[in-house]
Amino acid sequence: MLRFVVFTFGLLLAASFASAPAMAQDSGLKRLDTGEDSKGWEAVGRLDLAGKGFCTGALIAPDLVLTAAHCLFDRRDGTQIEPTSIEFQAGMRNGRAEAYRQVRRAVMHPSYRFDGPVTAGRVRNDLAILQLAHPIRNGSIEPFAVMRDAGAGDRVGVVSYAHDRAEAPSVQEICSVMGRQQGVFVMSCDVDFGSSGAPVFTMAGGVPRIVSVISAKAEAEGEKVALGSQLDASVDLLRTQLKSGVGVIRPTVTRGNTAPQKNRANIGAKFVSVDGG
Repeated sequence: MLRFVVFTFGLLLAASFASAPAMAQDSGLKRLDTGEDSKGWEAVGRLDLAGKGFCTGALIAPDLVLTAAHCLFDRRDGTQIEPTSIEFQAGMRNGRAEAYRQVRRAVMHPSYRFDGPVTAGRVRNDLAILQLAHPIRNGSIEPFAVMRDAGAGDRVGVVSYAHDRAEAPSVQEICSVMGRQQGVFVMSCDVDFGSSGAPVFTMAGGVPRIVSVISAKAEAEGEKVALGSQLDASVDLLRTQLKSGVGVIRPTVTRGNTAPQKNRANIGAKFVSVDGG
């Protein structure tokens, strides 16, 4: 059994997961600084939240970005961030992105509760889809397909931004699913502050497909691990909600002011590590 303790959103979460041995040695992070390095990963982008912080997200359709639900909340007071204050910067590296798009509206998993107790269910439901104001139709930016599952011991990879790599993403091509329970993956992937919402890929057949989204980081038996949600049918559910309008987060319009409210505080886009770092 793999026992881990994680501080996320400033609270304590403890659980046990059945673990499996890694199938291969994990690869290290590789910074994607050039166009050649980034080829094939352009649909992963940085989500800028009114300049107050950032998350990572990935296109799953020309106008849809998959990320973590907690990125839509102000970590200090729990208020929701206006969708229109969020900008998706596709393939952002060294000050330039392949495409820039404002978010028009958003939807998060109906069972996600930002201010609820920290449980496996909270991590499992930490999913959101952002709809862009205008689709990205660029031949070099291809949205990723989504798979519902991965198994213990499977090799996966992750592409993410972080506090020490905010200007260019990094890819870890090989890490492992160490265990799974109650819809939460425990993975050996290297994530850090700012990696919230980063896509986790299976590389089966040489084609990257998203199998999870990074929710938090933790420590398990002295080793750093990443926690992510099992996607199962959740992405289909969120797409359906967007089409029907159920649970959709739209811009807030106040009397005498048609401009969306701006995010005014630091957001929950950055993890709280086990040592409070």
